[in-house]
Amino acid sequence: MAARTDYSGPVLFSFGFRPFFLGACLFALLAIPAWLLIWQGTLEYSGPFLPTDWHIHEMIFGYGAAVVAGFLFTAVPNWTGRMPARGWPLALLSGLWLLGRIAAAGWLGLSALGVMVADCAFLAAVVVMIAREIIAGENWRNLKVLVPITLLGLANACFHIEAMTEGAADISRRLGIAVLIFLIMLIGGRIIPSFTRNWLAKNGAEKMPVPFGKFDAVTLASGAAALLAWTAAPWAAVSGVLLLAAGLLHVLRLARWCGLASLGEPLLFMLHAAYALVPAGLIAAAAVPFGLLEPAAAAHILGIGAVGGMTLAVMMRATMGHSGRPLVAGPALTAAFALVIASASLRVAGSTELAAGWTGITVSGGLWTAGFALMVLKTGPWLATRSAGSKKVSGPQAHNRT
Repeated sequence: MAARTDYSGPVLFSFGFRPFFLGACLFALLAIPAWLLIWQGTLEYSGPFLPTDWHIHEMIFGYGAAVVAGFLFTAVPNWTGRMPARGWPLALLSGLWLLGRIAAAGWLGLSALGVMVADCAFLAAVVVMIAREIIAGENWRNLKVLVPITLLGLANACFHIEAMTEGAADISRRLGIAVLIFLIMLIGGRIIPSFTRNWLAKNGAEKMPVPFGKFDAVTLASGAAALLAWTAAPWAAVSGVLLLAAGLLHVLRLARWCGLASLGEPLLFMLHAAYALVPAGLIAAAAVPFGLLEPAAAAHILGIGAVGGMTLAVMMRATMGHSGRPLVAGPALTAAFALVIASASLRVAGSTELAAGWTGITVSGGLWTAGFALMVLKTGPWLATRSAGSKKVSGPQAHNRT
């Protein structure tokens, strides 16, 4: 295999996590203030979606898809032992992602169909590139990761089609969130126990996370069934029952990972805290059919809390590990994570005024923005410049840090 150091192009395109994590964080920082201005009537939106659909679409298929791509293009080389995608292919892929954001904003003046083509091209290219790497590396067991990524791409296409034919993408909104949540269930169930086990072993602990087994398989199946029911019929009582059962199973799953033992290591505990919002969101969604909670509240616990919190924690860890920095969150990044989790909590208040004209929506948006501002200020230079001390991390060690 060629050495990973024979790359002399722009640092930003030297590894998959760099452009996509930086792009995702900057987009998260800008998109929510823009949405608040659109929601308040201060800023005009001229794209093909309803304003609310634009907001939801861009957080799922703009921000979320960028983080997923950054994670995969960093993890896959460690799974396959092949060179990572870098240089002009990575730059072109990043350009496709940016093209989708510009098109969805309505800045290119494309028809709804034209926006769909421009936007869907990114995830289609990600699937093709990841499939090529896994097949070329004969890493067959990881082919399964293509299933949720392909589903995310199909959910994006469905979002556009539903918006064009029905006026609003009601079902596809939930489908996109559901795919991201299932990815967290799947990948989180792989990395969280692994990282926790390594940290506990290093610190001489006796009790370790329970390895993946039949219980985890049942929990994943239950989660998939509940998410499908929520997507198709969020108001149905049977959906509520499935969501409650899945939520309780995921509470038990999380408890088996020894999360409380990691309280002394914030960067690790963040992963457990973010995953806890998966069952919290499922249980909240279970309350909706019985009139105990508003649908938007449950959706935002899943979207802001589980997706936002988990992606933020993963980006922090991967950025530190692959830029040669110690895996220590520090005050700024710990605060960034806390602000995003607080954003999820206060979004539950919705349009209720909390203080001095500030509603749950506006306060939540402010906290999210502040959290990602800290993230960009701290990790932006790490992502855009060479690794500390030119340290290169590869092989099993790099996989453990992703």
